[in-house]
Amino acid sequence: MIKEFSYKKFGKLEFSKTSAQNDSLNKIREHIKVLFIPKNAIIQVDFQEIAMKTDALLFINPHVILKPCETIGGQLMHFNKDFYCVEIHDHEVACDGILYNNVFEIPFINLNEEQSVEIQKIISDIQFELGNEDSSTEEMLRTLLKLIILKSTRIWKQQHELSDSVQQADVQFLRKFSKLVEQHFKTHHTVADYADILCITPKNLSKKISMVSKETPNDIIKNRIILESKRLLAHTTMNVKEVAYSLNYDDDAYFVRFFTKHTGISPTNFRKQFK
Repeated sequence: MIKEFSYKKFGKLEFSKTSAQNDSLNKIREHIKVLFIPKNAIIQVDFQEIAMKTDALLFINPHVILKPCETIGGQLMHFNKDFYCVEIHDHEVACDGILYNNVFEIPFINLNEEQSVEIQKIISDIQFELGNEDSSTEEMLRTLLKLIILKSTRIWKQQHELSDSVQQADVQFLRKFSKLVEQHFKTHHTVADYADILCITPKNLSKKISMVSKETPNDIIKNRIILESKRLLAHTTMNVKEVAYSLNYDDDAYFVRFFTKHTGISPTNFRKQFK
């Protein structure tokens, strides 16, 4: 079910392994998502399989490939940026970009029994509001979404023992760098490229990132290029040369060597896994 408020969209659907489910997910690839998943469920997020040890919430950015591996009975809420702009509303609710554009990992929140009951109650309220037609429905849905984000941010910080002072300083720089990579990875492939944008030296950039990340700046850049390569190979009909060109590699032979070095498999053989 999707509610439209002019150009603003918010919806909710059951998350299970059906062909209709795949069609529904394809239609909302541009949407930002919140996914509630029960314990023991197995899902795939951008080629990474995740088995849930507890009930959990996942926060999914646009274009991330999401696939249920079992019939799991999850609940997927989704919305476009016009309904809820993460960058603007994060500041309002002091979420600091932890749940979306998370620079540590795929952002999922493990829920204990009490937390799970609380989140499921909010999801139930969302389902009720989606059936309403009055003038307050839009703002009520946005308020309930904010409530999930607020509660989840608090839980995430507690689970990761992340202090506010660290979050506001070092992690914010890492987030800024990661956002730049997201914006420019197709055309900017080196640490020096991003150091120039940030007006610092490559050495200083590497030092700053090392304070809060196990990955180097070069790792972050290359991993993003590889992820996009995998998405294009698995989910489009573009040939290897076209994939290389779309990522600003004029020499497709170099791209093949790059991909093979970082994945242990050639682009052609990687694609065969999805046919």
